[in-house]
Amino acid sequence: MKEYTVHENTTLAAFTDNTCAQASFCLRTLLKGRDVRVNGVRVGTDVPLRQGDVVRYYMTKAQEEKPAFSVLYRDANVIVTDKASGVNSEAVFSALQEGQECYFIHRLDRNTAGLMIFARNRAAETELLSAFRERRVEKVYLARVIGTPSPAHAVKEAYLVKDAAASQVRVSAKPVGEKIVTEYDVLEAGETSLVRIRLHTGKTHQIRAHFAFLGHPVVGDGKYGDAAFNRAHHAARQRLVAKELTLHCGGVLSALSDRTFVSRFSPDDGAECH
Repeated sequence: MKEYTVHENTTLAAFTDNTCAQASFCLRTLLKGRDVRVNGVRVGTDVPLRQGDVVRYYMTKAQEEKPAFSVLYRDANVIVTDKASGVNSEAVFSALQEGQECYFIHRLDRNTAGLMIFARNRAAETELLSAFRERRVEKVYLARVIGTPSPAHAVKEAYLVKDAAASQVRVSAKPVGEKIVTEYDVLEAGETSLVRIRLHTGKTHQIRAHFAFLGHPVVGDGKYGDAAFNRAHHAARQRLVAKELTLHCGGVLSALSDRTFVSRFSPDDGAECH
């Protein structure tokens, strides 16, 4: 059993996604079996939660032990994690906060696997936030996209506008919104291609939206992708991984400067489409 206290008004589904990754994997099953209790009362549907409510998840041993992330590196200043696809970044943070000081630095989309770094003290938080803001953190992604981008290497520029109401973004060639710059190399070409991506700007949904704009959406992307292609190829999972993270830091993190961390995940893990 896992127990949590609600800190702000929300819903059970949203709270679960952001707090307990293991329960989020199997919430429908838990609700069907009425294995979730709110303030001691069994519930079978998504319900509103209020600040101060106590939520308990009664999971099987297998459900409770399903891995949501692994810790690749830990020292007195930082924790580097390798997040599984299907896990909210906030749920990783929630787990890391248990019994230790921890600070949220950046996030990955729920269905993007790969590397995240967290600070363990205020000095490290300040340096990491500064490094991300000043582009002193290099992030490399691997994606499987539909078709073959041409040329095989390019640095593409466009403009991105957020639509907060729809929780998505729109990419345009016209100079509106925020400028985005995405560099890529085609590693494998074919009906779908494996692409190595380096972000020169780090905007919301940049990779997924920019490649869709270029005519090569990420395989399995349910928001910006090709729905017909995904259905035909049974691509229900987004093929995108935050593969490498290189720090160029000073201060308390100077010992980690130029250190590169590498995710164990691949865009083709468990995939049927190549």
